Amino acid sequence: MSIGGATYDLFVRVNHEVVQTHEGNQAFTLPLGEKVRVQEVVETCGGGASNTAVGLARLGCAASFEGVISSDQWGEKLLANFRKEGVDTQDVTVVEGEVSSFSIILSASGGERVILYEPGTNAHLHKANFDRETALHTDWIYLNHIQEGSSMIQDDIVEILAGDPSPNFTWNPGGYQVDAGIESPVNLRLLKATDFLLLNREEALRFARADSVEKAMNTLRQSGVKAIVITDGKNGAIGTDGTHRYRCPVAALGPIVDTTGAGDAFGTGMTWALLTGKDFPTALKAGTINAASVAGAIGAEKGLLTETQMKELLDRTDLAIEVTPL
Repeated sequence: MSIGGATYDLFVRVNHEVVQTHEGNQAFTLPLGEKVRVQEVVETCGGGASNTAVGLARLGCAASFEGVISSDQWGEKLLANFRKEGVDTQDVTVVEGEVSSFSIILSASGGERVILYEPGTNAHLHKANFDRETALHTDWIYLNHIQEGSSMIQDDIVEILAGDPSPNFTWNPGGYQVDAGIESPVNLRLLKATDFLLLNREEALRFARADSVEKAMNTLRQSGVKAIVITDGKNGAIGTDGTHRYRCPVAALGPIVDTTGAGDAFGTGMTWALLTGKDFPTALKAGTINAASVAGAIGAEKGLLTETQMKELLDRTDLAIEVTPL
C-alpha cells in the first residue's frame, strides 16, 4: 500500500540557455514581458504515492494507492492511469468540487527543474478516509510525502506497525516531518518501526540536525530504524543495514533527461528488492538502477522498470559498491 499524493504533471521543456548561474546558485531566468518558446509540453501522472504504487505494480507486486483525488479532469486521468497500470484503487477517495493536485514543471535539457504546484486534494487525506483495515492486512506499507494536514494518520500507522504480525514499512518523510526533526515524538515512534528509511542528503541533514551525512546516518541508526539510505544526486547513495555501510555510485544507463521522480523510483526499486528477499547490496543496486531509468525519460513514471527489465539490468549492470563494517 502506497500512502500519499497523486499529482497530474505538466512538463514544460525549455532550452538550457534559460538556466543561469549566479553566485554559485542556478536559476531559470525568464525575462518579464517576453515570450519564451519552449521545446515541448508533456502531460504525465506523478506524485509520490502514485509513483511508488505504479512502480511496484510494474515490478510485479500487488500494489494499491491510498490517497485523495478530485472528480475533475486531472483526477479522472490519474484514476485511469492507476487502472491502466494495474494498481488497486479500492482505497482511492474521490471528492467533488475540489481540484486534484496539479504541477507545472519547468525542465531543462540538463535535468534542471523547477516545480510549481497546487497540493489540491492531496491535503485532504485524514483519519476519516484512511483505510486502516486494509492497511492492517497488507504485506508492506510505503509512506510517501504527506501534507501537514494529513499528519493524524501517522498515529494509525504507528498502531498498525506495532501489531503482531505487522506489515513491513518504507518511509520517505515529507517536508513538515523533516522539519519537525528526529526528536518529534511521532517521528521517533515511526522510526522505531521503519524497515527502510529513504532521504536525500538535504533532508537527512535537516531531519537528524546534523552537519554531515555520516553524522546524520549515525543519529538515524540510533533511532532504531533497520535500514537507511541517503541519496546524494550524482554522488550516488550511502546506506546501512545495521551491520555494514555501503556506498553505491550512480548507474550510467544513458543521458539524464529529467530527474523528477528519481527518488521515488529509488525507493520503489529498493522496496521491491527487500520485499522479494534480496540482500541489502542487491536492493541498493535495484534502487539505483530504477532511479537512473526514470532520470532517462520525461516524467516520474515513464522510465519505471518492469520486473523483467529490472532482473536483466541487475544481471548486466556493474556497480562498484563499497562495503565497510560499522
